[in-house]
Amino acid sequence: MIIQCAEASQSGGHPGKGWFLVVEGALHSLSWNSSQRLRAEAVLTLPWTFKSVVVAGLPGRSLTLVDFKVQAQQSSMAPYYIRKYQESDRTQVLDLFFHALDEYGPASFRHILKLPRTLVLLLGVSLGLLLVSGSWLLALIASPTLLTALRFLCKYPWTKFTAECLRTDMSNITKSYLSEPGSCFWVAEAEGQVVGIVGALPVKERSLHKEQLELLHLCVALDRRGQGIAKALVRTVLQFARDQGYSQVVLTTSMLQHSALALYQRMGFQKLHQFSPLCWRLLAVPLVTLVYCLPSAQASWAHE
Repeated sequence: MIIQCAEASQSGGHPGKGWFLVVEGALHSLSWNSSQRLRAEAVLTLPWTFKSVVVAGLPGRSLTLVDFKVQAQQSSMAPYYIRKYQESDRTQVLDLFFHALDEYGPASFRHILKLPRTLVLLLGVSLGLLLVSGSWLLALIASPTLLTALRFLCKYPWTKFTAECLRTDMSNITKSYLSEPGSCFWVAEAEGQVVGIVGALPVKERSLHKEQLELLHLCVALDRRGQGIAKALVRTVLQFARDQGYSQVVLTTSMLQHSALALYQRMGFQKLHQFSPLCWRLLAVPLVTLVYCLPSAQASWAHE
């Protein structure tokens, strides 16, 4: 386990603050300074089995093992709160949005490499070139060339989606989400930084415009995941939908986004339908629409 800012001290030294590596109930420090009191701020659980630690940046200085007790709980994380978007958040919001989408290009590439048809394609093209040309060089070059093309192909749907968002709702977040009732955009803030975002707009289809609210762009910073921020943002959208009198909250995600899909389903979203636009079909990554049904305003009033 790695934990930042736990109460501890060097043997024969002074209390210190920094990143600590917990090994079998004992503490190694990776960095120290002169702070006197420390508090738990960040936790990352990992199955470490190291028996010793090399401390970078501290030449000629050895740190002894210190026994300690610490509760690594999510409640010990630096606090966050959810608020409406402000125009001053724009740069941080877009940075978080871009970084989140950048993760899915490599994930899509790993996914497509696992497909049997990819292996058939790589072997088939190389073997075909060998049989036609008789050149081992061409056969050997074929696979790296195809892999490069596949990597580009895997980025394309996400690049296209990003560009589309920047042309539409994300081009002017205030205008798109905060100019009319029935829509909103929230950020999760921790220590002055935007660490999570989510938006909500009425669906575009006119017949459902007043019934369905669409959840959009749920993103959480990589180093802040596992703290319940995504769940809190989704709950914020659901509560907003109730307050505004919507009967359903809908969203679209890809089957590749396993963590997000699992979160939505745990929170009560149900699969409505699955579809595959052409660019996603090439990656064998279907999109899925989920729906969360809310009690109607009329039903709520009837029970009161």
